[in-house]
Amino acid sequence: MSATSSESFMHGQRLMLIFLVALCIVVACVLSTETTMPTQNMSNKERAELREEARDMFYHAYNAYMQNAYPADELMPLSCKGRYRGVTPSRGDMDDILGNFSMTLVDTLDTLVLLGDFTEFEHAVKLVIRDVQFDSDIIVSVFETNIRMVGGLLSAHILAEYLQKHADTMHWYKGELLEMSRELGYRLLPAFNTSTGIPHARVNLRLGMKDPMLKKSRETCTACAGTILLEFAALSRLTGDPIFEVRAHAAMDALWKLRHRGSDLMGTVLNVHSGDWVRRDSGVGAGIDSYYEYLFKSYVLLGDDKYLARFNRHYNAVMKYVSEGPMLLDVLMHRPHAKSKNFMDSLLAFWPGLQVLSGDLKPAVQTHEMLYQVMQMHTFIPEAFTVDFQIHWGQHPLRPEFIESTYFLYRATGDHHYLQVGKKALKTLQQYAKVSCGYAAVNDVRTGKHEDRMDSFVLSETIKYLFLLFSDPQDLIINVDEFVFTTEAHLLPLSIAQLGNATFSFRQTDEHNVLDFMRTCPSSNRLFPEKVRKPLRNFITGSCPRTTAGKRLSALDFQASNADHLRAVYDMGITMVSVGDRSQGKVRLFHSFYNAKSHEEGEMGLQFMQEMLELTKMQSINQLAQLQAVAYATDENPQDWIALMAGPSHFSPELTGDQFVQGDVILAKPLRACDESLENAEEAKGKVLVAERGDCTFVSKARLAQKVGAAALIVCDNVPGSSGETQPMFAMSGDGKDDVLIPVVFMYSVEFGKLSAVMQRRKQPLRVRVMQMVEFKRWQLAKEQRQNQTASVAQKPDKEL
Repeated sequence: MSATSSESFMHGQRLMLIFLVALCIVVACVLSTETTMPTQNMSNKERAELREEARDMFYHAYNAYMQNAYPADELMPLSCKGRYRGVTPSRGDMDDILGNFSMTLVDTLDTLVLLGDFTEFEHAVKLVIRDVQFDSDIIVSVFETNIRMVGGLLSAHILAEYLQKHADTMHWYKGELLEMSRELGYRLLPAFNTSTGIPHARVNLRLGMKDPMLKKSRETCTACAGTILLEFAALSRLTGDPIFEVRAHAAMDALWKLRHRGSDLMGTVLNVHSGDWVRRDSGVGAGIDSYYEYLFKSYVLLGDDKYLARFNRHYNAVMKYVSEGPMLLDVLMHRPHAKSKNFMDSLLAFWPGLQVLSGDLKPAVQTHEMLYQVMQMHTFIPEAFTVDFQIHWGQHPLRPEFIESTYFLYRATGDHHYLQVGKKALKTLQQYAKVSCGYAAVNDVRTGKHEDRMDSFVLSETIKYLFLLFSDPQDLIINVDEFVFTTEAHLLPLSIAQLGNATFSFRQTDEHNVLDFMRTCPSSNRLFPEKVRKPLRNFITGSCPRTTAGKRLSALDFQASNADHLRAVYDMGITMVSVGDRSQGKVRLFHSFYNAKSHEEGEMGLQFMQEMLELTKMQSINQLAQLQAVAYATDENPQDWIALMAGPSHFSPELTGDQFVQGDVILAKPLRACDESLENAEEAKGKVLVAERGDCTFVSKARLAQKVGAAALIVCDNVPGSSGETQPMFAMSGDGKDDVLIPVVFMYSVEFGKLSAVMQRRKQPLRVRVMQMVEFKRWQLAKEQRQNQTASVAQKPDKEL
């Protein structure tokens, strides 16, 4: 096949794929309109009222910024003044988004056009041209500056030229915003001078990477490095300067090569010089989110087939390893069956919207429904929440991702449920975030306390998507279907692909095959969308049915992860309070008749508490029986032994009766023992290996210890001050496989500290015995009895002659 024929073939394949994706969405729309919708349909009148309320929200925030903060980067809505870098008290790394370049106004320009306010848009463009400059000795985030400033300038330039042609206005404009975006792009380019081509996380606007503060710059996140291409490609094609697009493509290529070849997953933090992964957590939330978004949207905007292939490879991996029904839980990229977190962050709320764009509607509906119930439970979606939907981090900075996904789901389905969801989000913002000077972030969704913060994305994304959700296409000056929304909701026209191409047409290589370009149109549309949501209706506390009267929950059946059980004990007047560090999972139960839903349930609560006390006693006895010991001889007398308490594991042989393992203690190198091999593997053979908790699972450390021939493994805690005297001992969990054949025990840090002190004091290697604590006590008692008997015989007087 000739090169020309090959290009035509691949072009035809891309057109066919676009057609199939479009067909998926069209079929979904048809089916959704044919099925009976139990959601109350929203009248055109109410929808128009909500659209105008969203418009009023925008101007309430926009005017507050312009009157009280401009030319600052952000509005502080509680102080009613502007936030300036180097003037306002520092917030640490959070301030890397600030560059003293009027960020909120630049980020908001294209929203003014969507609202149809051409007069204010023209005025704002003039202010930006007159006031904004970039020659400042300030270190900024490359990622944030690109998506908010470069993207904002480019989108405003494109829309300014659009208004010149279609609205007969702004004839004075001569491309000044484009020149400003080019200048800013050049100021970001020094960050790309790395051995990998992956950009540094930060750069000095004036000094580039020559700033002394940046000499130790090493790490960046996957999203930070992989969310450049849309803006840089548009910048190159609009200015004719290819350097920006070339550097962005190189960064994306370098990232792709760093994926785990077995799982096709990416980590979240990496070294820009070596390409080594610093954090191997893999999910779709913070640290990685917009990398996936830009892979797919780069294909849509630029028509480069390799980005579709890469997106599909990653997407299949995410749905295989990360997705668990409606939930998306981080895993380790190199051990994808091992979960690395027990919480989700709110940034993953963009994922359903991306799934809609790629044509996979059923999981989008499911995850969105789960997030909506989290929102109903906590008023706002907290910054992070656990797998049982409790609050992990309570902040809510008025993020747009959930509303963004709501908008795309409504566009794809026409289901008025999503209008009702948008209404709920809008009214919640009005009730709980609106202040006299704009909209304030929520510092803690449990208390509703505000934070003196209004990020630029509130105007550029959150309110923009609300306005679009309640708008009909004929309400807008532009056809949004002819644009791609960047991750900051800036509009880049699909026509950019026709302005020249610095990339090359795809050729099938060892990296990709035709399967990477094929995804079947989901066959789940018949479930769509109400039938997909219905099974999830009672997924989270708040919409769960209460326990029916007469059927009492027993302490033995109680599960803290079950939302129905939590509601039941609450109705019985029982409250749970965390004790100490939340990460340890310790709770204390309190019962009060006055808090019970009824007298009967108060009685049930008393019975539940009595059962719980008995159950706790039984568990304590069982834990004592399972308690392990790490014993060693004292310095003074080799016959006297000391035992330190340790916990068992669910995945290794249990030492019972007179069973024990004895050997010299040796520390693993590296201590976390999460690499493929140990530096001191030969030395560890036949020894009792010590590894520190963290970075990988307990069972992963055990398998490595077994692989090098260790006789046993001690895992020491990585939390300073933890002790078995003050905290309950727990049994380490595995992954369901029974392939660990050596004993594995866990020691809290205080107990291990005692063992470590003896190891450092001894000139010779310390020999320890790992055994059951009960058996150690029996052994010691038997020794004492023998010693007493010996002493008794020695003291007995000689028989008289």
